[in-house]
Amino acid sequence: MDCILAIDSGLTVTKAVLFDLAGRQLGVVRRNVRQLMPHPRHVERDMDDLWSQTASAIREVIAGSGIDAGDILAVATTAHGDGIYLLDEHARPLGAGVLSLDSRAAGIVAGWQKDGTAEKSLELTGQAPHAAAPSSLLAWFKANEPDRFSRIGHMMACKDWLRYCLCGVIGTDRTEASTSFTDVRTQDYSEDALALFGLSSLAGALPPSSHPAAIVGEVNAEAARASGLRQGTPVAAGVHDVTASVLGIAAHVPGVVGIVAGTYSINECVSAQPRVGPDWLCRNAIEPGLWNNMAISPASTTNYEWFLDTFCVAEREKAEAEGRSIHAVLAPELEEALRRASSVVYHPYLFGSPMGPAPSASFMGLRGWHGRGDVLASLLEGIAFNHRDHVDVLRRNFGADVARLTGGASRNPVVAKLFADILDMPVTVTGTDEAAAWGAALCAGAAVGAFERFDADPRDLEAVSTTYRPDPARAAHYHQRYAVYREIASEMRASWDRLNELDQKVRGAQ
Repeated sequence: MDCILAIDSGLTVTKAVLFDLAGRQLGVVRRNVRQLMPHPRHVERDMDDLWSQTASAIREVIAGSGIDAGDILAVATTAHGDGIYLLDEHARPLGAGVLSLDSRAAGIVAGWQKDGTAEKSLELTGQAPHAAAPSSLLAWFKANEPDRFSRIGHMMACKDWLRYCLCGVIGTDRTEASTSFTDVRTQDYSEDALALFGLSSLAGALPPSSHPAAIVGEVNAEAARASGLRQGTPVAAGVHDVTASVLGIAAHVPGVVGIVAGTYSINECVSAQPRVGPDWLCRNAIEPGLWNNMAISPASTTNYEWFLDTFCVAEREKAEAEGRSIHAVLAPELEEALRRASSVVYHPYLFGSPMGPAPSASFMGLRGWHGRGDVLASLLEGIAFNHRDHVDVLRRNFGADVARLTGGASRNPVVAKLFADILDMPVTVTGTDEAAAWGAALCAGAAVGAFERFDADPRDLEAVSTTYRPDPARAAHYHQRYAVYREIASEMRASWDRLNELDQKVRGAQ
């Protein structure tokens, strides 16, 4: 059976997913990849461990699916964007890979905002730099770890490291190339962008860029031994995971907002012209001459996972022992709480916010008579409110009037309906669980001629999709709650700064 292998590496899990040519998932294997937090605001991972875990997942998914490795027509990688993975001149890891949850460069970004660099970057590259942008992190290394900076031979994204491990070819794709150093109008690398950030010395370390649906190499002997893949299997360029996700749910087209509710709040809209603004990133779409406008923040369903890990450990263990889902256990509490009025409002800023890294998460309006269901309901509302912050920006500027949703939370009909009511727009959920992997598989399939184009999706999308429409009364209810959510966030700015000062004092005394 002909099939395609996609590797999808997120911030905590790396996955190997097999699809047949009709888009049916034949198998998926997940491996946890340990996060390293050696200092506050530093979030990293061991690059060799990432490849080892990924190779193990590939071997297991091949064995478990019952296929022959020779049935795999092509391989493509997708992974978390931003952050930075550095190699020395011998193409060996130069320290740990830096994840997009890292915020060590917040001070660098604050300085650029004050001296005008951020504004110039917005005009030139289509985006103002943020704490986890390659530009910011590289500037941080230059200032704080000059020896490491001087030894940089190659800089790449997470998926590009995995691609290198598969085929030994250093490079990236056009979507990932546009994270910091491309001219938003030409969509090509810009020496002026490197110079703007004081990084001109790294011009030779920029990875060559390819179309995501292009073959760039073949699985080499070392990778074949580690993963069980057949040596010589074509390897595609791959694609940035947020772009892969919306491609995988058929939302990488103008007029549609693609929403990924995962670790990050990701909200995207494709346009036929470059348009820049401080509230979104204007990056390369998959196809030249199109732009992917991304309004994002690290403030989505990672809050839900934190809630489960912090407050539901016993219930989760008991549910797993009984073969039940913790989500099903909590469902009655959640649904009952969503039906009643509540003063509890949650801002989901555990790891960052649309206003930058300064705001922190908080429950406001919490009273002694509120129970766990009220807290959970407000947390999920807060996640959807944060998505609405971004979706409203895209609606105003790009005219999208429908949404397609993916991410773990989208599998819960209660949560999907909550998104429709809070956004006050139709929200469609597509049945493919591994949307980012399927987006990468579409690119790999197109690269070897299995599909006519990267966006020639063979699935019957109508048959595998469910559309949730907003209830007018619930939408009106959430318009009021959202207004309060926004007002509190605006009024809390000075307080968040003061809280961060306390944190600095405590850490300074240690």
